[in-house]
Amino acid sequence: MSAAEKRTAEDRLPGDPTKAQLIDRIIRVDHAGEYGAKRIYEGQLAMLKGKPEAAVVRHMYEQELQHLKEFERLMVERRARPSALTPLWHVAGFALGAATALIGPKAAMACTVAVEEVIDEHYREQAEKLGADEKPLQATIERFRAEEVQHRDTGLAHGAEQAAAYPVLTSAIKAGSRLAIWLAERV
Repeated sequence: MSAAEKRTAEDRLPGDPTKAQLIDRIIRVDHAGEYGAKRIYEGQLAMLKGKPEAAVVRHMYEQELQHLKEFERLMVERRARPSALTPLWHVAGFALGAATALIGPKAAMACTVAVEEVIDEHYREQAEKLGADEKPLQATIERFRAEEVQHRDTGLAHGAEQAAAYPVLTSAIKAGSRLAIWLAERV
């Protein structure tokens, strides 16, 4: 049992979200993240037309579309509000995908690795916070987490670590991804 599950409503710490606020945040940030992933892959696909790597990216893109569709459904079902920063994710996601793909296919794969490593950690933390009464949402997050890990592994298998300035590139993308998560949870 996680620390969040052990804590009851009476012993919440100041600033801790209520259960309803936690669910709203989880759905909002995950919707924003899947929307951003969709845009990253659209940017990469636009720059990788005609290259063999486009088929690999397209497969990951199609999985992200399914994730996005599920979070759109959950937003309606759970009456969660979307991130007010969606227009930013629209532009920034495409720009990140296009820029990394312009550097080269390996840089595009490095982008995937960086983003998916952050998402793996993020989804794991979310699953731990959800209580026993949220098993369906927890199962959805765990299923998507497994697919995101597959995307990371695909990126590694397709030469991500061979990208120019891999440590610098992935560190910058990870920092941006963590900032985007923090913002999307709140705004």
